[in-house]
Amino acid sequence: MTDKIEIIGGGLAGSEAAWQLAEAGVPVRLFEMRGGGEGTPAHQTDHLAELVCSNSFRSDDAERNAVGLLHAEMRALGSLILREADRHRVPAGSALAVDRDGFSAGVTGALAAHPNVEIIRRRVDALPDSGATIVATGPLTAARLAESIGAHTGADALAFFDAIAPIIHSDSIDMSVAWFQSRWNKGDGKDYINCPLDRDQYAAFHQGLIDGEKTAFKEWERDTPYFDGCMPIEVMAERGFDTLRFGPMKPVGLDDPRTGRWPYAVVQLRQDNALGTLWNIVGFQTKLKHAEQVRLFRTIPGLEKAEFARLGGLHRNTFINAPALLDPWLRLKSHPHIRFAGQITGCEGYVESAAIGLLAGRFALAEADGREAALPPRETALGALLGHITGGADAATYQPMNINFGLFPPLDERARKADRKGLIAARARAALSAWN
Repeated sequence: MTDKIEIIGGGLAGSEAAWQLAEAGVPVRLFEMRGGGEGTPAHQTDHLAELVCSNSFRSDDAERNAVGLLHAEMRALGSLILREADRHRVPAGSALAVDRDGFSAGVTGALAAHPNVEIIRRRVDALPDSGATIVATGPLTAARLAESIGAHTGADALAFFDAIAPIIHSDSIDMSVAWFQSRWNKGDGKDYINCPLDRDQYAAFHQGLIDGEKTAFKEWERDTPYFDGCMPIEVMAERGFDTLRFGPMKPVGLDDPRTGRWPYAVVQLRQDNALGTLWNIVGFQTKLKHAEQVRLFRTIPGLEKAEFARLGGLHRNTFINAPALLDPWLRLKSHPHIRFAGQITGCEGYVESAAIGLLAGRFALAEADGREAALPPRETALGALLGHITGGADAATYQPMNINFGLFPPLDERARKADRKGLIAARARAALSAWN
């Protein structure tokens, strides 16, 4: 095979697609604008597959959690993203969290060393008129390329905001106040740092979030909706006094060693790198101004002297109306030589983005071999996610979606509710084995 398949975007989806093709012997040209004189408002390095928000790939439980099941399926299919995540894992209870720098360096090194991959550090401004292409430019698609996508699809791109959580140096956390514990002592029981708040402290913090000075919106940003999974903490606070106590500041399952009781509210931090020197504040994505973040977050017990390695930020996420525009093989219906993959399709989350990249790569491989790829069964996590974004969702109300058991075909009504997740997972494993 001599024709190279071009991939635009070196994030999680583009990197995974490139790996799937290269490992099968297909030459790939992978375009990434970072490292070629271009940048984005959120990225800090020119590494491929850089993680810009959380360092967590979420639950790794393949028996009872949909994203854990997706992990398992991707591992079975030779995923580079999951391979490097496993190699650079850091403690996070039952979740798969990674040393973000080691992870992205590992992905970059693997692709750079592969004989079938050519990495081109250059911005692409327009979709090609011919040639097999995978577009995986993610939530920060450059303006000119976004305009070209709009011209090809005949539809306006949709957008929402992703807010980035702050990261703190561990040696600046007061461990005479904070303590190590996982909720309900899952994992090794000590994978999170917990900062307790009593009712008065919580009330003051809640009011500070509402009153704090926020990043001003540009005119074109004013009516852009948030995705609930990445909602800024101050927006959650505006929804009600107790909203945070049922969300990222939930105290249940956490015993303050000083009292032996659950606090009124808790701020949790999760290890962000392998050395354990950096910890991110879980669920604290924010659009507060930087000075306001420092002032307000230092009112949290245990974080009075916190030193920040990175403060929170805000960036735009652009995605297409995939159910209306893409066929079941992720091809643009109006220009079938072009496939889309990753967050730009409207899937949400690191793992989901990489999973759609994996499928795009496998579909492109089959097409290059002159055959039509068999779609993954809808009973699998891969098939459930793919089916949702290519037609299962209502195009009129389409919004970003994480993998969840609600996307899978229902079980027989006779299946007991208590067994539902395990039965769905077992069915998925059997279906994947038959497909692969």
